[in-house]
Amino acid sequence: MMEPPAAEPLRAPTGTPGADLGVGLFVVLLGLLTLYAAWAIPDSPIYAQVGAKAVPYLIGAVLVLLGIALSISASRGGWSGGLEEEMAAPPTNWRALGLLGAGLAVQLALIDWLGFVIAATIQYVLVCAAFGSRRPLRDLVIGILVTLGAFLGFSRLLGVNIGAGVLEGIL
Repeated sequence: MMEPPAAEPLRAPTGTPGADLGVGLFVVLLGLLTLYAAWAIPDSPIYAQVGAKAVPYLIGAVLVLLGIALSISASRGGWSGGLEEEMAAPPTNWRALGLLGAGLAVQLALIDWLGFVIAATIQYVLVCAAFGSRRPLRDLVIGILVTLGAFLGFSRLLGVNIGAGVLEGIL
């Protein structure tokens, strides 16, 4: 009669502690910057139980605590080694990365000139292409509807001007 094979002892996955520590410290830095930005928000002259600083302070504190926890985990051997993406990462898709970057660049370059609706629609189509969409006409229609709805919501309902650009006379 055969004996069952001996089970291998479970070991905690080890990642790349240097990179994991870098991520943890970056999250701490991001939290500290958020806390500083919250501190720089001017106090409102209107009395409020919870002011404009409350949520940024909360988010900054949570980021600092999360960064500390990640850094501690990195000092104990790392945490990213067990991630499925780390174990079998596919090659970098440079086309998709380029399209995402182009979408951001288009938004930055065109929003002042053409306005939010047109710039954000172009950005939406480029991001859809980066994620593998093969239906640019559908993406264009969805992009126009979503960005036009967002623009009208901000400008008409909230009274916030996010830039009409060339559509200013029409909208």
